[in-house]
Amino acid sequence: MTTPSAPLLSAQGLHVAFPGRRGGAPARAVDGVDLDIRAGEVVALVGESGCGKTTLARSLLGLVAPTGGRVTFDGKPLQYSSRALKAYRRRVQLVLQDPSGSLNPRHTVYDAVAEGLRIHGGVGDEQAVVARALSRAGLRPPERFFLRYPHELSGGQRQRVVIAGALVLEPELLVADEPVASLDASVRGEILALLLRLRTELGLAALVVTHDLGLAWNIADRVAVMYLGRIVETGDAEKVLTDPQHPYIQALLSVLPEAPGDPVVLSGEPPDPSRIPSGCRFRARCQVLASGEAERAGVAHRCRTEDLEVLGGGGEAQVACHWARVRDPAV
Repeated sequence: MTTPSAPLLSAQGLHVAFPGRRGGAPARAVDGVDLDIRAGEVVALVGESGCGKTTLARSLLGLVAPTGGRVTFDGKPLQYSSRALKAYRRRVQLVLQDPSGSLNPRHTVYDAVAEGLRIHGGVGDEQAVVARALSRAGLRPPERFFLRYPHELSGGQRQRVVIAGALVLEPELLVADEPVASLDASVRGEILALLLRLRTELGLAALVVTHDLGLAWNIADRVAVMYLGRIVETGDAEKVLTDPQHPYIQALLSVLPEAPGDPVVLSGEPPDPSRIPSGCRFRARCQVLASGEAERAGVAHRCRTEDLEVLGGGGEAQVACHWARVRDPAV
């Protein structure tokens, strides 16, 4: 039996709460999350806007300090001193959604990519390192781009510059927040193929934050689906996206053009994270509860009154749903 490798990055019981308005209850943006990412693994963190996935990603990066739980990297707890975070961010780099907003319009491509090297120091031939990063990001020959400015590039080229700026420090993990959302459809596939190639060639791990289930299908080894501050289903990408157990993921997949049957239209918006309901946090929008199916399965009362425990951070398939667990106790 093969023993799974230890996580490269791990969240354990992570909470992030923001002060409530006018002394009200705090907003529990991340409300108990376990999540592991192993070396060389691509994990997609999926969910609607407002579910907490970007806050979770920022907390994993050390940009937001958790109010509970902890983050570990390479087996060591993340420290929040300036010096410790600077060392950490050399190994874990962020790729943002909008390359236009990530790049200073007054900086050349060379300066944009070299910025990380200059902050962290300790490089030899800066020009050679910048050229290697641009080449790895698919901008070849790299010297042709050195003196160009962001406005002279296409959207795909600008995103490649952002990726090169992350690669220049030789990180072990990329956190990519909606990395292709602002790009034309024709360019998205190229950037996704680049991220997969970097994983193969450099052994890079990645956490890809997205609302796009199709993107998760194309790029991820494993998927974690988030709703109202919690991960509600996690496991192998193919398993979760072809045979979802949680009604939330079933509904999200049902509206895709290629999905069989009638789409499930979720009612309303996710609850306010400062007023998380009792019981299952999805229950107010759950089609299984609304249809009476949960009642027939004998779990409707539990759905309304019993919260579910935090899912483990490992790679095994798990689901936070009373109804799904009655249907298949193995989940």
